[in-house]
Amino acid sequence: MIQRNEANLHINWQKELANVVTCPRTLLEMLGLSSMADEKDLKARALFPVRVPVPFIKKMRYGDINDPLLLQVMPRHQEFIAKTGFDKDPLKEQNNAQPGLLHKYKSRVLVMFKTGCAVNCRYCFRRHFPYQENQLNKRSLIAALDYIKSDANINEVILSGGDPLMAKDDAISWFMDELEQLPQIKRMRIHSRLPVVIPSRVTDQLCERFAKSPLKIVFINHINHGNEIDDDFKVAMQKLKKVGVTLLNQAVLLKDVNDTSEAQVALSEALFDADVLPYYLYLLDKVEGASHFDIDESQARKIMAEMLIALPGFLVPKLMREIGGQKSKTPIDLKLL
Repeated sequence: MIQRNEANLHINWQKELANVVTCPRTLLEMLGLSSMADEKDLKARALFPVRVPVPFIKKMRYGDINDPLLLQVMPRHQEFIAKTGFDKDPLKEQNNAQPGLLHKYKSRVLVMFKTGCAVNCRYCFRRHFPYQENQLNKRSLIAALDYIKSDANINEVILSGGDPLMAKDDAISWFMDELEQLPQIKRMRIHSRLPVVIPSRVTDQLCERFAKSPLKIVFINHINHGNEIDDDFKVAMQKLKKVGVTLLNQAVLLKDVNDTSEAQVALSEALFDADVLPYYLYLLDKVEGASHFDIDESQARKIMAEMLIALPGFLVPKLMREIGGQKSKTPIDLKLL
């Protein structure tokens, strides 16, 4: 594992984004795993493109084909399996309120601020989402703002995607300027994987803009394994913390990646060391092509029960499932153990 110092966070994040690895053979070569390349696995890149930033690759264990970070991004032949119950729109999002905008819950609206991602995770529930039909420009973002303004029940706006931090700081700042003019909006939430895959994305300019906002800013990281957290990520989180941003994390339970209580306890401890609180632990969304990541709900309950014994309550995330069409996320009842 290679770590960098604080000065490295001043690296141009867009240059790092331009140098992402898109070939699974190259990825394996960088990890000393060329001999482990399987043609059946490599063909799965046709189902969902490979994208892995170099800073994330540097956190992977050299020579380990079962590295938990590698398993999240490496195409596998199991993605060709058509399993009953797994479909292309598991959360029923593709009939949205208007292009690029989802209004599933009464008080919150989600804006697909940027439809690309820095990293393509193989279990992504939006791996089949028609992003080309939901790309937003300034005109459509203004339409989204008009929609938000028209509904007094909405008090929180979620920037998602794709990944909203794929947008430049100036674009985010403009949208915040507009959002801050809507009196009913109290919070802006950002869901992003960029700080953990390219920590340099947390720029001084972005943090300064957050500091000036009257809105409460909530930042939801997406980190599944403790090995994803390094010194560069911690520095990025400190920059956000200093300007008053609330730092949370959501993770997904993934077979062979983090499906033990030991892995989950280590993740919670590593998150807290970085001043991030565990928020949600999701069961896998049943998206076509990701069935090999799925674990039984009974196993998830067992993991959670062991976490409750091993951790203080504030480090135990809520175990949840999201069901398409429901008016809220669904907690998993541990009493069924």
